[in-house]
Parts: sequence; structure tokens; C-alpha cells
Amino acid sequence: MKKVLVLGGGFAGVETAIYLRKQDIAVTLVSDRDYFYIYPTSIWIATGGVTREDVSVPLDKLAMNHGFELIVDPVVRVEAKAKRVTLASTRVLEGFDYIVMALGQDKLQHKGMEHTLSICGKPEEATALYERLDALIQKGVGKIAIGFGGNPKDTSAVRGGPAFEVLFNINTYLKKKGLRDKFELTFFAPMEKPGQKMGDKALLMMDKMFKSMDIHKQVGSKIVAFESDGIVFENGRKILSDLTMFISAGTGHTILSSSDLPLSEAGFVVTNEYNEVEGFEGIYAIGDSASLMGAKWRAKQGHVAEVMAKNVAYGIAMHIQNIDSKRSYMGQLNILCMMDTGNGAAFVYRSEKGGKMIPLPIIGHWMKKAWGVYCKYSKLGKIPRIPGM
Repeated sequence: MKKVLVLGGGFAGVETAIYLRKQDIAVTLVSDRDYFYIYPTSIWIATGGVTREDVSVPLDKLAMNHGFELIVDPVVRVEAKAKRVTLASTRVLEGFDYIVMALGQDKLQHKGMEHTLSICGKPEEATALYERLDALIQKGVGKIAIGFGGNPKDTSAVRGGPAFEVLFNINTYLKKKGLRDKFELTFFAPMEKPGQKMGDKALLMMDKMFKSMDIHKQVGSKIVAFESDGIVFENGRKILSDLTMFISAGTGHTILSSSDLPLSEAGFVVTNEYNEVEGFEGIYAIGDSASLMGAKWRAKQGHVAEVMAKNVAYGIAMHIQNIDSKRSYMGQLNILCMMDTGNGAAFVYRSEKGGKMIPLPIIGHWMKKAWGVYCKYSKLGKIPRIPGM
């Protein structure tokens, strides 16, 4: 029987394992943590709406329900040509016919990053963010700065949506507490037009939302350093902040940078449109680990990672049967987001035909909540998967 090794327990890795098992292919999944973390709904941890446990699914349950082998042990070395992987425990994995790289990405580092927290970093940071916000609320006054950065070497490796969502949710949370007028909220980013990927119409709507919520902006100047009491920018301005949340742009995973795989300038694995690493038989890279092809507005998102995962599972199944059939992710490349505000949401969609942003007061929030439940229980196989999701 052919065997597949999947490296990574995030959206890309878990989806690959699930769909390979649907084809009765033997799968071993390796993860550095023992749970699958639903990042899109972790935004509510910051305001106490959910806990880390609420947005986590134990990987052993996923493994048992779908029938794949699970190894919880960080990867420390990848030798792609030899199809050999070394784990932190010194265990060596080899003898696999196919390997799928789904290790995610690392984050660009800025001076003083220890003074920030991120909603897209280690899950523990989300809990720390809630604790810091709660301490400020107990004080009854404060300055909060929330932003994200960019990677000039790869514009697809930017996580802007969650920053906007946490910012809007904190605004709503403070209003419910009757403390909004006691807090100063500031959004910051180094690019001139943060959120441009969503399209011009969406950008105009975002500006209107900022004004209606009395959220200040600092954009268009590089970040020099984070300090204990704020952020310093290249233009000489300093934003004072009691709590700084910053989502740094992505860069190639350290483990992959020391491998023999072909990498882009930003450190992501170079693949073709079928996520095959050309010149490396049976080696694939998907999700945040892969260098994303396509238009300038392209973005690494969970649903794109899952499209890649399904395509790779299909490609491997066909290859095992000696059938020359593959599926490209290029035709399904888009930006899709339900941008939650805590009391509603905005549906954001961008494709090669343009972008749109549709306000969904009240119902949008509950639609995203429902998606979180669907994500958890459909992954566990307890409810049917909706085609295309």
C-alpha cells in the first residue's frame, strides 16, 4: 500500500489527511501541537466571547474519526529528495511514497516584537490579549493600537482581515461596557492603502467604518520599532499604546529554509499550479508553506489552503492508479472573508473580476458563529460537508 506523510496540523494538513483517507490511502500526519486550531474564530478570544478550547479540535479525535496515524512531535529537518524527515525526538520518518509540506509559515520580526501580541501567532497569545484587555477595562481607561505588516518580497503573505476584526470587536465590546469614550483606538500599517486587496469599493467602506467608530489611523510609514508604551514610525511619529496587537507578515518556515527544496525570495516552497514541487517526485507544498501564484491581490487564506489540499489528495489518488489527471488551484483563487464586527459583519469577496464588500448587520455575526460550529463538527465527521466548503 502506498503511504503519504503530511507535515502540519493546520487547515492545509488536516484537510489533506481527511481527503486522502476518503480514498483509502494510508496517511501519517505530523503536528507540533495536539490540536487543530480554528484561527478565523479565535478573534473572539480577545473579547472573551470564546475560549481557546472552544476553537480547538483535538487531533487525536480527528485521527480516530478519519483513520489516519497521528504523531505529535515538531519537525526539525526535511530532506525532500531522500523523502526523509527528522523530528524533535530524533525519530526519523522515511519510506513514504509521498510527502505533503503543510507546515505553515514563520513571521517577519521587527525590533521590539516582545511588546506586542498577535491573534495570528501562537494560540496562547490570544488568551494573553484577552487578559491584557481585561486589565485595561478594570482600569477604565486606555490606548489600544492594532495593526498588521507587509512583506515586500511576497504581498500574498499578509494577514489583514483578523486585525480589522479584532479592532472592530473591541470597539463593540467597549461600547457594551459603556467605556468606549474612555479608550482611544488606533489602527496602523506601513502600507499606503491597507486592505487594498479587497478592492477600491471595500477600501472606501472601511474608511467610513473607521470614521463612524472614531478609530484613528496611522498608515503609509514603515514601523521602526515597538516599545513598551507604543509604536515608532519612520516618519517620526509615535503612537502611544497601553496594548499593542500586531500581525506580522509571513515569511518562509525556518525548517523549509534549511531543506533542499526550491524556495522563493520570501522563503516559500516553489510549486506548479498543482502544488507539485517540480524535480522532486512525490513532494508537494500547500497552504502557507507554498509560494502562491496568481494576481497581485492574491492572499494566503484558509479556504485556499483547503482547495490545495483537496487537489493534492486527488492528484495523489490519481497518480497511485496511474491516471494522468490533476487539478489546479488557479481557477479557485479568490479572497473570501466574513469580516466580523461583534454586532454584525461584512461579506468580503475578491476575484479577478473585482471586489465587493456587503454589510450584514447582526446576521453576519451569527453567520460567522455558525461557520465556526460547522468547521469544527464537519472536520470531526459529525455533520456532512457542504460541497465547496
